[in-house]
Amino acid sequence: MDCSHVFEFKFRRLIVVFTLFSAFLMVSLGAKAQVDTTHKAEEAHTETTEKKKFEIGKFALHHIADSHSWHVIGETYIGLPVVLYANGKVVTFNASDFHHDDDAKVVVEKDGQRFVKMHEKIYLASATANEHGQYVELDEKHHAKNARPLDFSLTKNTCTLLLSVVLLLVVFISVANGYKKRHGKSPKGLQSWLEPIILFVRDDIAKPNLGHKHERFMPYLLTVFFFIWFNNMLGLVPFLPGGANLTGNIAVTMVLAVTTFLITIFNGNKHYWKHIFWMPGVPVPMKIFLMPLELIGIFTKPVALMIRLFANITAGHILVLSLICLIFVFNSIWVSAASIPFAIFIGGIELMVAFIQAFIFTILSALFIGMAVEEHHH
Repeated sequence: MDCSHVFEFKFRRLIVVFTLFSAFLMVSLGAKAQVDTTHKAEEAHTETTEKKKFEIGKFALHHIADSHSWHVIGETYIGLPVVLYANGKVVTFNASDFHHDDDAKVVVEKDGQRFVKMHEKIYLASATANEHGQYVELDEKHHAKNARPLDFSLTKNTCTLLLSVVLLLVVFISVANGYKKRHGKSPKGLQSWLEPIILFVRDDIAKPNLGHKHERFMPYLLTVFFFIWFNNMLGLVPFLPGGANLTGNIAVTMVLAVTTFLITIFNGNKHYWKHIFWMPGVPVPMKIFLMPLELIGIFTKPVALMIRLFANITAGHILVLSLICLIFVFNSIWVSAASIPFAIFIGGIELMVAFIQAFIFTILSALFIGMAVEEHHH
């Protein structure tokens, strides 16, 4: 059955809805950046009368990093549970006990132990404060030298990960029930929105790369595609339930890449391994030369998957934040006439990137798995 016309219609509808939504989100992000930077400027003014240069890099990295609190909207934050293992004890408290301090100036005492938070990392507090009022010892690069407890806290990225899992379960259990109830009938509701994309993954990603074995790997390919896509979209929302840079976290992309790697090597047939360790039809001296390169290639493929997704998502967020920060770099409201439209434009592109990166990761995973399970033809 040719569903291309259905897919084109649904895809256009998705583009229109999410583009309008993105425009609203980018304006909200600009307002949030203005509040944060104005607050920081006021703090800097009270500390010193010298004019300080606005640091785009530090500001952008702060906003894409993981956090122990979750931004709701405006100046409202939700403190997340902090779970630490220090000196043989498990210590728990809420991140709001730090009162949004991230410079190790507020000490939290719990179960006879003292903790401070600096750059979203929790340290054991020093007995006394240094000359800057911080309860940590600093090295020459202003990095804390204090010991760190093992941190098992529910951070913003962890909560977003759990939220996306629940969202995926709700969405696809609903779609699966729709197929059971409306067997042989036209799709309806949520099923009608997702069916063209599911068919796209099957017909344009799985079948061309895996052939008749595609059904075996469809659950993984659908899971990884929608997991990346949903989290890419949540990352574009600057307030609850979004705001986390989950797919821009290299630990998350590493786990996804390692999963593809394990599926590939455990499903590789004898022809796949024979091609790597003993290439047929190649002279023996060349086999000895190429064997280490082929072996290295097994590991470079998941590394490429990991870095590509991490770098593209992170770069998009940094670019949007950098464009908004130009207002504060030049200290002129007139710059917003150019920076905000450009930020909205890049935000629209990020909507496409969110889909494209999910597509690229999935199709490369299918390609690598397909190379491992491909049957040898004489």
